[in-house]
Amino acid sequence: MAKELLKGNHAFAEAAVRAGVEAFYGYPITPSTEFLEYMSARLPALGRVFVQAESEVAAINMVYGAACTGKRVMTASSSPGLSLMMEGISYIAGTEVPAVVVNVMRGGPGLGNIAPSQGDYYQMIKGGGHGDYFPIVLAPASVQEAIDYIGLAFDLADKYRAIVHIVVDGNMGQMMEPAELPPMREIPEKVPDWAVSGAKGREPNILTSIYIDPVDEEVTNLRLLKRWKEIEKNEVIFKEYAVEDAEYLVIGFGTAGRVASSAVREAREAGIKAGLLRPITLAPFPSQRLEELADQVKRILVVEMNSGMMLDDVIRIVKGKVPVEFYGRMGGVTPLPDEIYAEIRRVSENTGPGAEDPRDEWIPRLEKFISGEK
Repeated sequence: MAKELLKGNHAFAEAAVRAGVEAFYGYPITPSTEFLEYMSARLPALGRVFVQAESEVAAINMVYGAACTGKRVMTASSSPGLSLMMEGISYIAGTEVPAVVVNVMRGGPGLGNIAPSQGDYYQMIKGGGHGDYFPIVLAPASVQEAIDYIGLAFDLADKYRAIVHIVVDGNMGQMMEPAELPPMREIPEKVPDWAVSGAKGREPNILTSIYIDPVDEEVTNLRLLKRWKEIEKNEVIFKEYAVEDAEYLVIGFGTAGRVASSAVREAREAGIKAGLLRPITLAPFPSQRLEELADQVKRILVVEMNSGMMLDDVIRIVKGKVPVEFYGRMGGVTPLPDEIYAEIRRVSENTGPGAEDPRDEWIPRLEKFISGEK
């Protein structure tokens, strides 16, 4: 199929339609609202289900109920909306039913603003809701990648009976760029054996997340952990650029990783042997590949649109093999390629041991940069 000029939220929604989503439940919140608006027309026209709930809490519980029937279901929201959904997300995880959740992230904390951010890293990657569970988290960096990975998200959710989050930021939700949509998939007629679909002629299926006996809860937690170990082994996705001979490794996800790729190219043209590792699965994280690259490079620069959240995971994985440095923008500010290129140059000229917490050195640099911007 030919490429079309597509707006991010509309493209994400149409990709979900073509991946076979049968029901969408949501509540409007900028910068994800166009996703819901698109679904409000598209799904009923196909004879599928769309409901604008009275709140995010209601929406995620509708997703929960529909997921128990074995249908492909989803919601989309933005940062404060996801906070409201977290209890329901934990129930979905505990009941072991598949669902897809798209988070078009915005600036925070609190009500914040409607500008693009990556400040939800901890909430999305570390679980968010209560209890022991492990969500799969995909972080595309373009409209085309988001289209591609939304289909994968449904497949992974079904395969592992798990929550799959897709995290983008307001840039991607609002931007327009050429992309190619996939063909429409057939919706399966067969209902999964575990689903609640009417018990005529068979014993009823019981789907629950409540286990009064602690030993029963522990058995469930262990089953979720074993499933997660399988996911870690088989479902890691990342992209690399110019890492073969890299001496300085830049790590960024989503928009920050996309901007960093331009800075890495500029560094290469200037004779600096920089390379890029861009995780697409933030969970499971490409830990093994990062460990390998840490044995090769002299220094690592983590770039994020937050205060250094993925940074903590990188430091943990690298285990002090090489110094790790940080550059971030917060509150809905997107870093420019020139900013990241300047940081790559600085890192390449730095031969010191590196700070125990890279944020200690980054904060005064950012304060100085912001004062210059103003």
